[in-house]
Amino acid sequence: MPSSERTVFFVSDGTGITAETFGHSVLTQFDLRFVQIRMPFIDTIDKAFDAVRRINEACDSDGQRPIVFSTLVKADLSVVIRQSKGMHMDLFQTFVEPLEQELGVKSTHTVGRSHNIADTEQYKNRIEAINFSLAHDDGQSNKNLSQADVILVGVSRCGKTPTSLYLAMQYGIKAANYPLIPDDFDREKLPGGLMPYKAKIFGLSILPERLSEVRNERLPGSKYATLANCRFEVNEAEKMMRREGIRWTSSTAKSIEEIATMILQELKSDKRSY
Repeated sequence: MPSSERTVFFVSDGTGITAETFGHSVLTQFDLRFVQIRMPFIDTIDKAFDAVRRINEACDSDGQRPIVFSTLVKADLSVVIRQSKGMHMDLFQTFVEPLEQELGVKSTHTVGRSHNIADTEQYKNRIEAINFSLAHDDGQSNKNLSQADVILVGVSRCGKTPTSLYLAMQYGIKAANYPLIPDDFDREKLPGGLMPYKAKIFGLSILPERLSEVRNERLPGSKYATLANCRFEVNEAEKMMRREGIRWTSSTAKSIEEIATMILQELKSDKRSY
């Protein structure tokens, strides 16, 4: 009897990040469960045949064909992988070959070219942004806030830290983040160190019910995690953001990618670190 889960392989002669990112985007369109396996650095014939063996074993075990997303640059490796029992989605054959015909030039067929950025300015900027975001996580420091591209504010555990790091890692955005706490609500003011940079502030909120769930995972049974306290903090934070004219969105039903895209649109930023 076929398995209720479908096995998916991401096969690459590089890191596999491109295949996995593309594959995830496609798979999210289907309300099914997938067992996902990344197979990076398949850069020799022997490794390719070993990958075929694993794909075939999954096929025999599951009783149905695995799905294979491939970004193999070398044609001889791709030929081997296609001998497997998987259903193949070859990104290079699908996109690169038609572009070669359209552009009238051959591609470089360079392995890992999309991630070969160790010596580029973009890579250096991304590392600097990550270090900046870590140093300015959760209001740890007011130092060099003038260098921030964005300052995220919101109640504790609403998604500020993962969003900050995603912006840094993906786009080279220097993102600081500050928690809004009861002392700020009592003063009815933003944290003092943020006022000179108000134009850079973007707020995150969250449904109190979801916030209570998240906080109970960290500190179960605490006042901090009670629904009543979460309702109070979220309400006060949203009141403050409206009063201060701060742009904000709810993180409850949005992915980090969606939140980051909204922030980039607000910043009118064209930064990219691919």
